[in-house]
Amino acid sequence: MLGFNSLTAAVARSTIGAVSNASSSASSSRTTGLLFRALSTTTESLKVKSTTPPPVASQEERIKYFKIYRWDPDHRQKPYLSTYPVDLNDCGPMVLDALIKIKSEQDPTLTFRRSCREGICGSCAMNINGRNTLACLCYIDPKEEDEKKAAGGDVMKIYPLPHMYVIKDLVPDMGNFYEQYRSIEPWLQTKDGKSEGQAEFLQTREDRAKLDGMYECILCACCSTACPSYWWNADKYLGPAVLMQAYRWIEDSRDEFQDKRLAELDDAFKLYRCHTIMNCTKVCPKHLNPGKAIAHIKKKLAEK
Repeated sequence: MLGFNSLTAAVARSTIGAVSNASSSASSSRTTGLLFRALSTTTESLKVKSTTPPPVASQEERIKYFKIYRWDPDHRQKPYLSTYPVDLNDCGPMVLDALIKIKSEQDPTLTFRRSCREGICGSCAMNINGRNTLACLCYIDPKEEDEKKAAGGDVMKIYPLPHMYVIKDLVPDMGNFYEQYRSIEPWLQTKDGKSEGQAEFLQTREDRAKLDGMYECILCACCSTACPSYWWNADKYLGPAVLMQAYRWIEDSRDEFQDKRLAELDDAFKLYRCHTIMNCTKVCPKHLNPGKAIAHIKKKLAEK
């Protein structure tokens, strides 16, 4: 009887132990599953997401045609116009951007001057849609309504500066223009020079302000080549740009040769070919007023 009871107790203990182990195993399985799910979630959150942007729908082409004056002295051929299509979606906003794009992608023989691309050097002066301007400051698609009308729709015509000898394509011969500029002696002249120990020639702020609107000239020749008087008398008439620079030195309080400068300009052709047509002021890309400077020269001569 005693042995039977002992056996029953042993079986009961082993059954309880089995149930306990099973319960512990199930609990452990649930814990492990939760742990794996947590690790899986953490791993997903640590993944680097793709940075590739979604595909963009292709834009419709905005084709602008540029008719450009061409002439090569090495070819026995008359001047002609070449037409180049440019997609404005793949081009900068300025005419100079289009010219550079045409030269690099379509026609490497196209010749033009350029340098600063900031309206400072005056190298890229040319006639665009009938108006003298700088290619680096001229928008292909103007924002102003009156300029839009002059933009020529889908076609833009580009010529070298008018009434000047052409070296090649859009490159004019500036030799006569620079020689005229040299003739006015555009540098400070004093009778005694600097005194010993003098560092610079001083002037008041008021005298310095008188030079505003003249010293900014970049000698691009847009104004001179827009003047009909300069077209017909370029060998004798100095033109708006050079005359404005002459007045810049006449008006400079530090210069001591004002009378000499005025006397050299008192000529029927050098100065008085100006008939105040004012094309010069209209086309100046720096918004200066050469016509006003010429009027001041005439006034000073009349007062002598």
